[in-house]
Amino acid sequence: MDLNPIAARSAFEKLVANAAVVREKLWGDHAYTVMVGCATCGRSAGALAVAESFRRASGKIDAVLNVLEVGCMGHCYAEPMAVIKRPDYPPMVYHHLNPIMAKNLVERFLVEGDPLLEFFLGATENNDMLPTMMDLPRYGKEVRKLLKKCGMYDPADVMQSIALGGYAGLIEAIEMGPVRIIQVVKESGLRGMGGAGFEAWRKFETCRAQAEEERYIICNADEGDPGAFMDRTLLESDPHAVIEGLLIGALAISSNRGLIYVRAEYPLAVEMLHRAMDAARKAGLLGENILGSGFRFDVEVFEGAGAFVCGEETALIASIEGRRGEPRIRPPFTAQHGLYGKPTVLNNVKSLASLGSILSEGADVFANIGTPKSKGTGLFALAGKIVNPGLVEVPMGTTLRELVFAIGGGIPAGKKFKAVQIGGPSGGCLPEEYLDTSIDFDELKRAGAMMGSGGLVVLDEDNCMVDTAKFFLEFTQEESCGKCTFCRIGTRHMLDLLEKITQGNAGISDLDRLKELAEDVQRGSLCNLGKTAPNPVLTTLRFFEAEYEAHILEKRCPSKVCNALSAYFILPEKCARGCDACVGSCPPEAIYTTRKRIKAIDQSLCIKCDSCVGACPKEYNAVIKISPVDKLPPAEPRPEDRKGV
Repeated sequence: MDLNPIAARSAFEKLVANAAVVREKLWGDHAYTVMVGCATCGRSAGALAVAESFRRASGKIDAVLNVLEVGCMGHCYAEPMAVIKRPDYPPMVYHHLNPIMAKNLVERFLVEGDPLLEFFLGATENNDMLPTMMDLPRYGKEVRKLLKKCGMYDPADVMQSIALGGYAGLIEAIEMGPVRIIQVVKESGLRGMGGAGFEAWRKFETCRAQAEEERYIICNADEGDPGAFMDRTLLESDPHAVIEGLLIGALAISSNRGLIYVRAEYPLAVEMLHRAMDAARKAGLLGENILGSGFRFDVEVFEGAGAFVCGEETALIASIEGRRGEPRIRPPFTAQHGLYGKPTVLNNVKSLASLGSILSEGADVFANIGTPKSKGTGLFALAGKIVNPGLVEVPMGTTLRELVFAIGGGIPAGKKFKAVQIGGPSGGCLPEEYLDTSIDFDELKRAGAMMGSGGLVVLDEDNCMVDTAKFFLEFTQEESCGKCTFCRIGTRHMLDLLEKITQGNAGISDLDRLKELAEDVQRGSLCNLGKTAPNPVLTTLRFFEAEYEAHILEKRCPSKVCNALSAYFILPEKCARGCDACVGSCPPEAIYTTRKRIKAIDQSLCIKCDSCVGACPKEYNAVIKISPVDKLPPAEPRPEDRKGV
């Protein structure tokens, strides 16, 4: 591939000059700008209405107010969020906004100069600090490479991206050429961030070594893990980083065509990708003669139907080709024989989004972050029983304890930490004694878990580990493509055993059978879906065997989660006479009024649906859940005590 790097540099410098004008207008010393987080998390909390309120109120100030709908800032627990910039003030961060608060911020802060300290995110008790984005406690422990521009610009605007450093790595790549690009990626130590941790440079080198001239590069954005939203957020918040990564990868393997495989359940991500690609084409960054360099490359978006197994690269390729999404035996590897039989590189969203900064900043900057064998940063979606759920980017080697407690804020409501499930539905559940485990590809694997794509679900004392294992196995069993016997039938039998245990119908020998099945499925499955599906079962058996034994030997769920091993009871001393909230919520009409005009539950009719717990007003908290093997409270009414009987 003969390129003209001089022409490319000249054309890009013109774009940078135009972007500098945009930068001054939006973020210069005299600019008034509001950046409202309008990714999926923000929109679900009402961010679009907040942005519109800022626009409507903008006429109240004498200057031009720029209202940008930006991506996710990572603090999903605080949405709707906005960063407000006005002259003589640093960018100020506000949280849990509504349209009225937005109007007040324009009138009081932008017009009158009162920053309304009570709306600050991270405001102290005495409001004695100005909480700029970088002042927030979470950022002191993060190293933002992938999230650097997320929440900072309108993701559809290519000039705003360039103003913040976007596409600088592409110019370096055009000047380096394929061989040097691969060498820089190798020196950086970048490993596949989709979960496998395979060295990124090896894929490029293997693909480039093939004799075929036609080659493809694919971005794997088929994120389907429960509780994971890293890829979705990057596509919604900084799609240009992904496009730039595809361009750099295409230069490395001399490809002219790229695809982004994204599940159709991500409509906003799909929309932002299309808008970003259109803007990149208009700027000369995609198409026939990119920046006058002679490099020809374009991208298309392929919307998948949402099969979890299509996250596996050979199943993904089968899906694009119009076939059933099933993995195939390897070798040959996709870098040798991929899409339409041509050499193909597949990389995760995060891997591709890392390439721009690696080439623009240098391999050493990336390589000096993390551990000797796991370089760079890890991007995690904190979910579950945690105070501050959202996106976090930390150096590889950060401990689970730091991630959950120092950054995520710990466990809400004073509950006790129980376990962290890391690596998606095929990850492992690690208990408290593993909280000091280093987060990297190798250490997590040694602990029985895996890095996975970055989903991290925190569990507290109210979670039943048997039920948790069943939940994740239900997902992987349902998502199995059914091609290989071990995965198709083995996971079904494992799920049946877990069902027996949670129903109180299992014997102690079933634990040995469950473990044996899990190990057989691991060894015998064709792809990583089957090989890793038993991880939640094996780790919960290893670390929480006592809970399994309680279900089997004592017919008791210690966490009172498994309904078949639980019963509901209404405390007479707490029940409010005349309140019928629980009565109206009970589908089988098991709740009745006693002669003393309090409510009680007919255990023979109760279907244990949990409706009464949610319906009971919190000021009474009269409904409790107990194990039926426990002695029922002595005041338990009998059905014959019904009023009128």
